[in-house]
Amino acid sequence: MRDYDSAGIRNIAVVGHSGSGKTSLVDALCFAAGTGKRHGTVKEGTALTDHLPEEIERGYSISLGCAFAEWQETKISFIDTPGSLDFQGDAVAGLTAADGALCVIGAASGVEVGTERMFRAAVARRDPVLFVVSMMDKEHADFDRIYRQITQRLTSKVIPVEIPCGEGGTFTGVINLFTQRAYMYTSGVKGEYIETDIPAHCQEAFTRYRQELIEAISATNDTLLERYLDGLDIDRDDAIHGMKDAMARLDLFPLFCVSSENMIGVRALLTELVQLMPNAYEMEEIHALTGAEGHHTIPLHATDDGPFAAHVFKTLAEPHVGDVSYFRVLSGRVVNGQEVFNATRDGVEKLGHLSVPLGKERLEVQTLHAGDIGCVAKLRNTHTNDTLSTRAHPIRLPAIQYPEAVVHFAVKASARGEEDKLQQGLHRLHDEDPTVTVHYNPETHETIVGGMGERHLDVAMAVLKRKFGVSAELSRPRIAFRETITARAEGQGRHKKQSGGRGQFGDCWIRMAPMPRGEGYLFEDGIVGGVIPSKYIPAVDRGIQEASARGVLAGFPLVDFRVQVYDGSTHSVDSNEMSFKLAGMLAFKHVASRCRPVLLEPLDLLEVTVPDAYLGDVMGDLSGRRGSILGTDGLGERTVIQAVVPQSELHLYATQLFSLTHGYGTLTRRFSGYEQVPHEAAQRLIDEHAREAAKTEA
Repeated sequence: MRDYDSAGIRNIAVVGHSGSGKTSLVDALCFAAGTGKRHGTVKEGTALTDHLPEEIERGYSISLGCAFAEWQETKISFIDTPGSLDFQGDAVAGLTAADGALCVIGAASGVEVGTERMFRAAVARRDPVLFVVSMMDKEHADFDRIYRQITQRLTSKVIPVEIPCGEGGTFTGVINLFTQRAYMYTSGVKGEYIETDIPAHCQEAFTRYRQELIEAISATNDTLLERYLDGLDIDRDDAIHGMKDAMARLDLFPLFCVSSENMIGVRALLTELVQLMPNAYEMEEIHALTGAEGHHTIPLHATDDGPFAAHVFKTLAEPHVGDVSYFRVLSGRVVNGQEVFNATRDGVEKLGHLSVPLGKERLEVQTLHAGDIGCVAKLRNTHTNDTLSTRAHPIRLPAIQYPEAVVHFAVKASARGEEDKLQQGLHRLHDEDPTVTVHYNPETHETIVGGMGERHLDVAMAVLKRKFGVSAELSRPRIAFRETITARAEGQGRHKKQSGGRGQFGDCWIRMAPMPRGEGYLFEDGIVGGVIPSKYIPAVDRGIQEASARGVLAGFPLVDFRVQVYDGSTHSVDSNEMSFKLAGMLAFKHVASRCRPVLLEPLDLLEVTVPDAYLGDVMGDLSGRRGSILGTDGLGERTVIQAVVPQSELHLYATQLFSLTHGYGTLTRRFSGYEQVPHEAAQRLIDEHAREAAKTEA
């Protein structure tokens, strides 16, 4: 592979819905360019960028993959992203590392929810987007229908640059509206074609689309508009230049068509990617953070003479190799074996065996220039979202903002004695995929793993077993219920034990009263006259706190109450701290049960964004989950619903929302507070606790 500077590099994220043909297209593009050694397929498990066992077994991408094509003195780096919404974290990371997006749409399936999400994410980043209709050789392929769908559901600024010659089984070539020539494909292995005049049966479509193209480009450029209005012809080079400028401003989005399986239109698409997509030097200025607190920023440009800076956008653990870090060089250049500074973690790393990724292969190189994408294995303490720079110019780049986990399960090791191994494996999974979250819930004593969906966590557990050698089981998380009191009461706790020799004696009287929600626990010393020596008062407090942690009704912690110890007695010989601690525990048990205790359940505040067509179904479902609708806000053709819902009703709610809205609904949730559990539900919990206690005693 030759050396490429930033002007000769294109970094492109390939995005779209699952099953739209992204991976097949990347494989075909690299094969046509000669960097891919064979024409692989997803079905056979031989596609260039789908090489993980879980991807081959399931037949879809679960992780981003990197490859490159060398075409017309240019290196085109492709970041093949997962299309499933369960793995959209890697799709977000792929967009972050790229300068433009290739949005793939299936010719039969059309625009789907994943297409919409990733197109809008690319536009939000101000990245130019090029659309391509894939699988034009398949049954029910319809280029015009896809064009209309994009116009209606994504953007009215889309404009075809290539149109198909035939559809489905008759798809034999493409017509380029810039060159005004047809490229009819032969049975060559790498998409060879014959350049011809436009076939007669395609002439009408060509004339119509050519007129639309020239009008669209002219409308974005005053000079071209003047020539168009004067009736002058706009040549190919001017049209391409005008299109590229319009794409950079997000004023136009070109549309192409291909068949990856038959290699039709693939070589032409490579040429258009070189001509229309921005090179790394043309990328937008990035502002990096400097200083210990990151309060200052400096601009970065993709030039070799700038200070070295690279962003790690993906970490992948490989058996027998270790962690492989994928990074994008944003400024400066780096050579093989160079020492760099990880400003995020304040450590030095050596970039040995500097490489560029090509699917599962890594090609070692001596130098990576500004704008290039590379990888390196076995860094000591570098993780996803870290910044590599130099000690002389330490900087940190803005972190990738990953979507929050929406599905949570309790996880435990299948075999005893593997708990530590499980924790290590889970945290390494998080390094690979930051949308896999892990935390310990001290109230329920469970390790909780979160993800973007059930399928996401199912795959994560498979990866955990294969890579880190530990099997784990997922279960529904326990809910951290609490208890509180609603009335005042007072009573005595008396502990007396005599078994020969020195005995035990502790005696205290306490008053208990409820406090406002969220106030916690308050202990007051109301002893007068020293009836309980001051050295024993803290022991009473500890006893009450220990007893309250086990609750009164169903074994959940009792909260939001205050206690005053106001009387008691002592024994000059038998009293000690332990005796008064036990007295405090007995006093709590006697008094709390008379304070009308109730169960509290945790609530979450949900913000659910849904298309208006599904609003009624979603609101009905929330009401069925004992949710309280706080209000709704219009957002174009969507509505944002705010609701407070008990956590016990929200397990796998994201899956149900996806089903109700066909994938178009999104949600965020955060803890809201605690409220009293309805009587029937509370009684079920109390009865369940009683049964478990009986089993334990038996």
